[in-house]
Amino acid sequence: MQEIIRIHSKDHPNIELKAIPGHFVTPNSHVNYYLDMTTLKTRLSEASTAARELGRQVMLSTVVDTIVCIDGCEIIGAFLAEELTRMGVYSRNAHQTIYIISPEYSASGHMLFRDNYLPMIKDKNILLLLASATTGKTVTKAIHTLTYYGATISGVSAVFSAASSVVGIPINSLFNVSDIPDYMTYSPEKCVMCKEKKPIDAFANAFGYSKIV
Repeated sequence: MQEIIRIHSKDHPNIELKAIPGHFVTPNSHVNYYLDMTTLKTRLSEASTAARELGRQVMLSTVVDTIVCIDGCEIIGAFLAEELTRMGVYSRNAHQTIYIISPEYSASGHMLFRDNYLPMIKDKNILLLLASATTGKTVTKAIHTLTYYGATISGVSAVFSAASSVVGIPINSLFNVSDIPDYMTYSPEKCVMCKEKKPIDAFANAFGYSKIV
């Protein structure tokens, strides 16, 4: 792996994304950059700034009852809920407040929500929040799961997205492929890096990466 590249968004220059070039295997694809969002997701100052910028992308006509956080985005989600409330984004919840929750995953990888969370999902307007959306598979899975539980998807927000929309729903993001022009994602069977015999540097997921020694 090469050294970290620090990228500032053209539209949000006060937010920094760390990108590490290499050959990474994720649960859904092979990518040529690992996007390190550790401090964005865990450091108060960065998480609150990211939430503020994401909040500006949400239309005031949007109804948000619950923010469902994927990829460890709960801290950003809490600040985003506060920002949307401050902006006057409407919530239909009885106490005029926004829920922040995360899904659970079964051993087979299926997304699920326990019965005690269903009042926060069924008949609620959901804003889906992710760290990254590359192939769109995670977003699609989340949308299908939440719809199954009776939710309405009011929006999708991500720190980084390689796609502009998924299943007809626009994805608002702080960073996109224009910020990393040579960013590539491949299905495992069509990975150009594999075909070129480039060694895999690390396995990566929402928690981080593990180098292959």
